Amino acid sequence: MPDSPAGPPAPPIPLAELLAREELGLRRIAGPEHTDLLWVHTSEMADPYPYLLGGELLLTAGVQLADADTYVARLVQAGAAALGFGLAPVHDTVPDALVEACERHGLPLVEVPRETRFTAIARAVWRLMAEARHRELRRVTRAQQALATAAARPDPVPAVLRQLAVHLEGRVALLTADGAVLHAAGGRTAPDVRTALARLARVVAPATLPGAPPAPGAAAGRKPSPSTATDTRGGTHLFAYALGGGQGLALALATPRRDSGDHTVAGIAVVLLSLLTAPHQGADAAGRSAALVRLLLGAAPQDVAPLLGAGDSWTVVHARRADGSPADALSAGALGAALGSALSDTDRETVRILLPGPHEPVGPQPGWTLGVSGPAPVSALPDADTQASRALGHAEATRAPLGTHSPGTGGLSALIPADRAEAHARALLAPLTEPLAGTLRCWLSLHGSWDRTAVALKVHRNTVRQRIARCAALLDADLDDMDVRTELWFALRQG
Repeated sequence: MPDSPAGPPAPPIPLAELLAREELGLRRIAGPEHTDLLWVHTSEMADPYPYLLGGELLLTAGVQLADADTYVARLVQAGAAALGFGLAPVHDTVPDALVEACERHGLPLVEVPRETRFTAIARAVWRLMAEARHRELRRVTRAQQALATAAARPDPVPAVLRQLAVHLEGRVALLTADGAVLHAAGGRTAPDVRTALARLARVVAPATLPGAPPAPGAAAGRKPSPSTATDTRGGTHLFAYALGGGQGLALALATPRRDSGDHTVAGIAVVLLSLLTAPHQGADAAGRSAALVRLLLGAAPQDVAPLLGAGDSWTVVHARRADGSPADALSAGALGAALGSALSDTDRETVRILLPGPHEPVGPQPGWTLGVSGPAPVSALPDADTQASRALGHAEATRAPLGTHSPGTGGLSALIPADRAEAHARALLAPLTEPLAGTLRCWLSLHGSWDRTAVALKVHRNTVRQRIARCAALLDADLDDMDVRTELWFALRQG
């Protein structure tokens, strides 16, 4: 069978769901009733084996069908999930030899009526996959909310395990490296299942706890243990996940089936349990973990700020590779370390770094373009994030390695009371919504340059022209007038 490919972007679809679409008129005439479809493929080759990935519903009109038994045997060898045979234009009926071969080799055979196009079948499968993905996302979201709520209870570890058992409809347990059960929830399991779970725990969890003597026969310098392991016992699916932090614990699961989304739900539980069972850490790491848990569970940012030891001042830095290449977690962490912070994140395009407390002024970093916010309290971090984003856009538009937000609190603007300035700005800019206000602000900051504004906002220059024209119409103002520009710039600086 060909090498297994990466999983498709949607859950597998039971063949029975496709057969239930009455508008297609499909009918299973041979082979087993239950199978899952991962893809749809059409081929009239005498031997499509080299082009199959496994899990396909293969559609054919039998143009080159000669030896039915060899043909079906090759499909089974390639891992095809089912065969759909069209009754047009070559055959009026499904050949008896093909029906017998599919029955003999255990391959579901579906009769496709003359009026049903293969493209309609493919479209129906993709639609069913989209519906399944939507159901999966809703299920994962509900499980995430339930697990987070459980983690906030007085007995968080047992509560998380109970919720996990409910959502996976199976047995879950927190095991030590030697297979001892610390906590468990869900239904009972057979002795051989418990033994298998203990074996999986030994596979994924470190053999020794920190400070404990090595296990007998443990070899120095051995390869790292895998983070997950799976097995089956009869109709029961077994899973084990190593908890982070090197505490020698594993989450073990025994479920009657393996539904799409189970791995994601289990991963959420692993993160929470890793935080809840983490050994004593250094003050900085412990504070960050505690702050993260409290934020995940709904605490206000200002309430967790003391745990991070940041004082009253924070700075947000946005960064992108100067050559336009994507950023990964390792490069983001290295940039954060260079700036003196372990608090970094990346979405592949932009790296965001949080600098806590007083720090040295941020300077240019080789290979990066940076945008730096002004100092802000923890309650104003969203505004600081916006400042950093604008500063990065300005730096890219002007081809500078570093852009810094300037609060503009000095000069003539300092002569006007802040409340009166803000009230005037709100009244003047009331007709503008986003992205118009942001586009106007960027355009004015770049002296009315269409091209530089397009670069900063990552939109086409015609989009910038259309937005600025819309701003002029809504404000009933001549944006070529310097007095108008000055007043608008003053108002936009108050936001």
